[in-house]
Amino acid sequence: MQNESRLIQDLQNKDTQALSKLYDKYSGAIYGVIIRICRDEGLAENILQDTFLKVWQNSSQYDPAKGRFYTWVYRIARNNTLNELRKGNNLIQTTDLGVYEDEKEELPMDYEPLKGSIQKLVSHHRKAIELVYFNGLTHSEAHKVMEVPLGTFKSYVRQALKQLRENYEME
Repeated sequence: MQNESRLIQDLQNKDTQALSKLYDKYSGAIYGVIIRICRDEGLAENILQDTFLKVWQNSSQYDPAKGRFYTWVYRIARNNTLNELRKGNNLIQTTDLGVYEDEKEELPMDYEPLKGSIQKLVSHHRKAIELVYFNGLTHSEAHKVMEVPLGTFKSYVRQALKQLRENYEME
């Protein structure tokens, strides 16, 4: 962690070697996040490059007190991907969370217990969480995909989050 802190400081001081090392460390996992959302290799590669360009340009905005560096980069990548899909009016496809089984090396370690908790949810709660948190749909978009009233969908999300909190705290 000490080494990573130094790399981040160097990045914030506009050291291109630090960017290169951080890119090498995180690009595989970040690409995995992007490709799961957009499902287009060419687009995913472009978004990955744009993500790290934004990391470079906005590195001074990263605050370790607010969270891990990976999480900060992940949010940039996720937002870039969703913005790109919305620009093109592409419908974001749903994904099966089982995809993580073959890609454990790309899944950050702290997500393992959470993934197990998500798998324990009843199917409609899991689907609601998947649509909102993994596919980036708004509640208004997601309730239409699930073909349930908006209030019902919001209830699914609330119940799922409550269950996840309880399961995650027990592990």
